Amino acid sequence: MTLLQDSTAIPEIAAEERARRLTDAGAAWAERIDADPSNAALTYKVTGRGIGSVGTEIRAGKHRFLVDEPAGLAGDDAAASPVEYALGALVSCQVVVFRLYAQALGLTIDDIRITAEGDLDVRKLFGIDESGRAGFHDVRVRVEVTGPDTAEDYEKLRTVVEEHCPVLDLFVNPVPTSGALA
Repeated sequence: MTLLQDSTAIPEIAAEERARRLTDAGAAWAERIDADPSNAALTYKVTGRGIGSVGTEIRAGKHRFLVDEPAGLAGDDAAASPVEYALGALVSCQVVVFRLYAQALGLTIDDIRITAEGDLDVRKLFGIDESGRAGFHDVRVRVEVTGPDTAEDYEKLRTVVEEHCPVLDLFVNPVPTSGALA
């Protein structure tokens, strides 16, 4: 991600600290939702402003970052493309949910690395052929987990993650989406 502000890198933390944070977060959310089920409903807002040839400056809360396209797609190649960010969102959400459910299930993840590849046919994007999809027609996610638990335990974990990952859900299921010109 290309940041437009000074940023502190995400620090490495000890497994015990990660476990404490995950447990505390789960307990806090359970308490909030038990007190008032409407606390489970969150709304996220991200805004963007066009810059350069086809670039975008994105604001998400206190964070700002750039999105662009490579030169072959009319961009300045100053940052990752929208579809790369989509795959990055999938990868990063999977990391979060793997860690969350490993903690909940009493499993240990020493290291996790995830690769997402997506196949996209640009004919619809450029109006050459309207019959295909504009977005990915195939996405493959490869997860490498190391730790002391069995391969079967990690496979069960993967199944749980696939059922609970919000960004994977966006890829797998249609989401009602509306647009308006203001």
